[in-house]
Amino acid sequence: MAKSLLGQLALAGASIAAIVVATQVVQPVYVGRTTVAQRVAEQAWTPTTWRDSAAVRAPWTVADAEAALNSAQFEADRRAFADDLLRTGRIDAARADSIATFAVREAYRKKVPPALVFGVMLAENTTFKSRARSNVGAVGLMQIYPKVWVPTLGKLFGRDLRDDETNLRYGVHILSHYVYRAGTRDADPQGAVRTGLLRYNGCVRGTNTKGCHSYPDKVMANVERYATSQCGAADFATCVGQPLRMTLAMRTTPATPTAAD
Repeated sequence: MAKSLLGQLALAGASIAAIVVATQVVQPVYVGRTTVAQRVAEQAWTPTTWRDSAAVRAPWTVADAEAALNSAQFEADRRAFADDLLRTGRIDAARADSIATFAVREAYRKKVPPALVFGVMLAENTTFKSRARSNVGAVGLMQIYPKVWVPTLGKLFGRDLRDDETNLRYGVHILSHYVYRAGTRDADPQGAVRTGLLRYNGCVRGTNTKGCHSYPDKVMANVERYATSQCGAADFATCVGQPLRMTLAMRTTPATPTAAD
């Protein structure tokens, strides 16, 4: 995460009270008399628009978390995430599979494209070491600051940030909150992603960490260069932007995640 603890403290202090309880209202999208989520689950129709295609590729955009997690696409996304991790040559198959399971599950639950989580993880911890610790104390796969986040999220997610599952719960939750807080019903998804990534990185004014404004570009480049199993030939705008465009458009209230700002 951010190289500046001051930046993270400033961001966390500004909105910590707003994320103690997760509340989001999403309206279902209908095709005929059934929701897109039902059609996706039943694999009962052929996509004809970009929205339909996004719903098929990302069932978490239109279905509740548990339904999406039980879809065939979840397993496909999990395998693709693991393949992309393995292709980096930095971890073995068993570890890639373990990380992928936790990462994609949390991405589905928090309505974040798994490829975006992959891009952030690669930007934060290129060796995927659970015990990695930055020179300012950020820990684990998603480089979480214990002093900032454990007091707020510890009761919800646990306190051991060296545990991959726990670390990903924190990281994906924080990422989701920042992205959705940046977006509105009419928001450009790439703009919301860029702002969300800056906040995740603790880039408040760009003065705390030299060059921090380049962080979103680094994450996006990671997705386009390394998330080839997840995105195929799709660029960042299609692989990450289209699913987020769906969820941003369907939200009827500002995002208020379970605990992380």
